[in-house]
Amino acid sequence: MLRLGLLLLALVVALVSLVSLFQRRLIYFPFAAVPQPDAVGMPGAERVRLRTDDGLELGAWFLPSARQPAAVAVLVFNGNAGHRAFRAPLAAALASRGMSVLLFDYRGYGGNMGVPSESGLAMDARAARAYLDGRRDVNHDRIVYFGESLGGGVAIRLATERPPFALILRSPFTSLLEIGQIHYPWLPVRLLLRDRYSSLDRIGQVRAPVLVIAGDRDTIVPPENSRRLYEAAPKPKQWAVIAGADHNDDELLSGKQMLDAIETFLRELPASFPSHGPAVVLPIRR
Repeated sequence: MLRLGLLLLALVVALVSLVSLFQRRLIYFPFAAVPQPDAVGMPGAERVRLRTDDGLELGAWFLPSARQPAAVAVLVFNGNAGHRAFRAPLAAALASRGMSVLLFDYRGYGGNMGVPSESGLAMDARAARAYLDGRRDVNHDRIVYFGESLGGGVAIRLATERPPFALILRSPFTSLLEIGQIHYPWLPVRLLLRDRYSSLDRIGQVRAPVLVIAGDRDTIVPPENSRRLYEAAPKPKQWAVIAGADHNDDELLSGKQMLDAIETFLRELPASFPSHGPAVVLPIRR
């Protein structure tokens, strides 16, 4: 019995060690080969490059609005899987509604050099914002952040550093630690996890209108987890639920209900919003 117990203990220690060593492979799922924008319904997209503070070059597409001048410029922060071409339907739909869009890939994604990490993605986000700040055809006071799932954590962190005109979060979570504990209850996630994306600790520092969108059938980020993040956000804010939608369903990727919620939310904002100082309550329907 003692030998069996020691063997089981050794197996558990080995498993935990492997998970600790390779944990980022359980978090980030990059795809490398990115098709041409024409092949994914974005024939008018510009192929651009972003440069990070640590010297990496990131591939990106800038899609001008179908209506000029653009109402806003939307900076899209991808989730943890795929590459920017997976967000092409979202970008095309936003552009058709009068918004310009920047899609970009994090380090390690879309053929980019580097290895994904929380600090690395934060640098990538700063590079994307700096690129938009350098474009003359973008109104720098009307840049909107759209964060999808894990990208919500990236967007929230950047929003505390560089306030956007508005922050839109689709299926965001309070922290990766909580999501890890939900999906890996048999692991000591609290002890092992390096990249935590502690959005609940940061959302209170955001000084921009916030829209949180969740699917009520989400099996990856429970809607009640997204709701907790929403409750912690300062006003003005709006909560939108897509009935029957799971995490990766089309309705949460580029569906009409989600796009209508985004367009209505942005249309109801004033022409300018104080990026610094106390938030104000806006007349947003609930």
